[in-house]
Amino acid sequence: MPLTQWMTSLLLLAVPLGMAAAESTPPRPNIVLIFCDDLGYNDLGCYGSKEHDTPNIDKLADKGTRFTDFYVTAPVCTPSRASLMTGCYPRRVSMHEDANGRWVLFPGARKGLNPDEVTIAELLKQADYATACIGKWHLGDQKRFLPTNQGFDRYFGIPYSNDMGHARANSNYPPLPLLRNETVIEKEPDQSQITRRYTEEAIQFIKTQRDRPFFLYLPHTFPHWPHHASDPFDGKSEGGPFGDTVEEIDWSTGRIMQTLREQGIAKETLVIFTSDNGGPTHHGSSNHPLRGGKGNTWEGGLRVPCIIRWPGHVPASRVCHELTTSMDFYPTLANLAGARIPEDRIIDGKDITHLLLGEPGAQSPHIAFYYYRVKALEAVRSGEWKLRVKSDTPQLFNLRRDIGEQHNVASRHPLIVKRLQALADVARRDLGDGDRKGKSQRPADYVNEAEPLTRGK
Repeated sequence: MPLTQWMTSLLLLAVPLGMAAAESTPPRPNIVLIFCDDLGYNDLGCYGSKEHDTPNIDKLADKGTRFTDFYVTAPVCTPSRASLMTGCYPRRVSMHEDANGRWVLFPGARKGLNPDEVTIAELLKQADYATACIGKWHLGDQKRFLPTNQGFDRYFGIPYSNDMGHARANSNYPPLPLLRNETVIEKEPDQSQITRRYTEEAIQFIKTQRDRPFFLYLPHTFPHWPHHASDPFDGKSEGGPFGDTVEEIDWSTGRIMQTLREQGIAKETLVIFTSDNGGPTHHGSSNHPLRGGKGNTWEGGLRVPCIIRWPGHVPASRVCHELTTSMDFYPTLANLAGARIPEDRIIDGKDITHLLLGEPGAQSPHIAFYYYRVKALEAVRSGEWKLRVKSDTPQLFNLRRDIGEQHNVASRHPLIVKRLQALADVARRDLGDGDRKGKSQRPADYVNEAEPLTRGK
């Protein structure tokens, strides 16, 4: 396709999405979104792990669709979660770094996700869904940024990473807080019980909301370091402490699925299982056969497991190789729930209902996917090709033939390099790159004076 036609097509990416057509969509489902912290591409049995025993998650894949080319938008926590909530690249909503240029938010941060953004929880709440966030938030710990002010009816969890308390020796952080809604109910909670407590809260929410549509967002604290598991799992995995946490998350997933069956709503519930970024290999994770991991923009940093189950609608025992992203949940779930997508702003995610339902010939709606690390654009993917643009010379990889990014073929495909460089230029103008601001960025929000949720040592 001529470059001018590509550029014309790319301009369509900047058109705000209107309400998705819903004439042919199935009845509104309940939605359970399980979002792990630092779970790598190869950390589940159904993705090839030989160290972690994950029968419940593997069954989820057997009864649903497993995605091989699913991406989050950042190799670390905060920006990835901002995209999940807003359907936008982190730079679009200016959540790619904290107020000091670091790549995640820390306790007592002045910055947070702008309340003017319409989160997926707010969309579903407007469609009469009950909403709950149980687990790690990490989009701001000041009151105006907490989940209960971003579309969730209730919140229970640790609002940022579990190492941002007294886990580190000589830590300068205040005690780690456990919140119920906006109130700290414990300081430095026993982390070995966190997965179990999240699971109990999730089960209670499902039971109390079974008679109306609900959205349960379960962002697990683990397998992020430091690793803690309860007695039935502690020291049991062949994968060490990291594997212990993965296997307890598998148990949790099984308990949630059991509850859905007991309540008679398993067939009416769409379940998503995924991770916020690639796994940290130095802490026991594996992203094989991908290169890299958490913190970088090789495939192992942003390509993560994703499983979706919805009996009778999402095909069972299916593998989807189309490029999909965490941003796509925003318009897709809105479509399925009959919610109206804001028309006054750009949404980067695409409706992938056709891919979820396994429609014949369904293809990825993405012309390009952009790999950002903090504020820098480092790579772009289009189709099977990935170009790294943050290098002295172009690095081009064919991800279908070279999933491990071992063979730079830029010299053999100059026209493809040129096309992907043009795609990168579109992102630089629209989203920004480095200190260059994008023309379509929206601001994050700040408080004048931030207060930590807890005090003392």
